[in-house]
Amino acid sequence: MMRSLYIATTGMAAQQLSIEVISNNLANVSTTGFKKSAAEFHELLYQTFRPAGSPRTSGVLPVGIQVGLGVQPMSVHKTFRQGDFEQTLNDFDIAIEGDGFFQVTLPDGNTGFTRSGNFKLNNEGAVVTSEGLPLLPAISIPSGMQKISISPEGVVSGVAAGTTTETVIGTMELARFANPAGLDSLGKNLYQVTTASGEALTGVPGKEGFGKLEQGFLESSNVNIAEEMVKMITAQRAYELNSKAIQTSDEMLSLVNNLKR
Repeated sequence: MMRSLYIATTGMAAQQLSIEVISNNLANVSTTGFKKSAAEFHELLYQTFRPAGSPRTSGVLPVGIQVGLGVQPMSVHKTFRQGDFEQTLNDFDIAIEGDGFFQVTLPDGNTGFTRSGNFKLNNEGAVVTSEGLPLLPAISIPSGMQKISISPEGVVSGVAAGTTTETVIGTMELARFANPAGLDSLGKNLYQVTTASGEALTGVPGKEGFGKLEQGFLESSNVNIAEEMVKMITAQRAYELNSKAIQTSDEMLSLVNNLKR
């Protein structure tokens, strides 16, 4: 009888994790470049009372008796489906149409990766993130440069004040991974390489499988509110049913305890 209490407890813990993941998705529905997560679960061990195929006088048993011992989290993985584009008309707002990540230098000197393209200029004219992390390869806009344009292939150009000739300032590069779901989420729209993700492959936007750049646009979160609400309702009902199983088991134990009265 006590087995059902522990089984239902694992179910409640699993659904609590599911709600936490969904809540984080909904909290970031307006976060630029955010990629939603999904919790995955797998069943625990089975207790075997009679294995299938056990010999009997008339042959073997076609099925056995096994009781599952609950559920546990298997993974919480990111879904890197592209989000919708939002037009901003800001020269340094850049969206990636297709595969790839922007590269930035983290405070510890390592390379971080992001899909959030809302860049700014710092006091030295360098292109940086909202947190001040410089873009890689580094691009600096010379003083007095006007009409900044960024081509789909990542070529950054500008027109100096008093001239009409366009000058190439630099070229942006993207990185992609064999398994982007294996990246380590650092928060602040940043990811870091892990053994599971594989090493970063860098290249020019629009070539060799890399996405193109769209200047004046930002990639919105890929969270679908309707889908998350349905998942939330499902998780809530599953949590209630598991709590009901615990309540029912408790009532059955109470009846057993009162048999002698």
